[in-house]
Amino acid sequence: MKNQKTMTLVQAAMIAAIYVVLVFIFNYWSFGVIQFRIAEALTILPYFTPAAVPGLFAGCFLANFLGGAVMGDVVFGSLATLIGAIGTYFAGKAKFKWLAPVPPIIANTLIVPFVLKYCYGTEEAIPYMMLTVGIGEVIVCGIFGSLLLAVVEKNKNAIFRQEMN
Repeated sequence: MKNQKTMTLVQAAMIAAIYVVLVFIFNYWSFGVIQFRIAEALTILPYFTPAAVPGLFAGCFLANFLGGAVMGDVVFGSLATLIGAIGTYFAGKAKFKWLAPVPPIIANTLIVPFVLKYCYGTEEAIPYMMLTVGIGEVIVCGIFGSLLLAVVEKNKNAIFRQEMN
């Protein structure tokens, strides 16, 4: 049991670290209300392991905090990723692979525009930002995330093994 807890913690920490690194490498791909956070493709990982839920939340929180985001973005942007990750986890439990990228798309499309408007003072209308953020999420989570899901699925037993040797 102790090894299981250690493995879960290690997996969560690795996912968080990878998320942060991807945010900092690809940060310039987001342009105001047009969001392409490549790290959000990782939100399909809860389909495979519950360790990804806290890992993604911690990674998003750290990336936002260390990247100088305003506190509202640190909190609510991270919560959007957490909500999406939880939804993907339940899609995995139900074995609905096609549904895995949908919860993060919905969560970010509904929450991030309000963060942009009320935390950063963006002047665009909320519905317009829902469109732009939603398009970015469909590309990153829907397309890149689905590609990542297909690749990870072929190697899931090696990547997410549950026992330590």
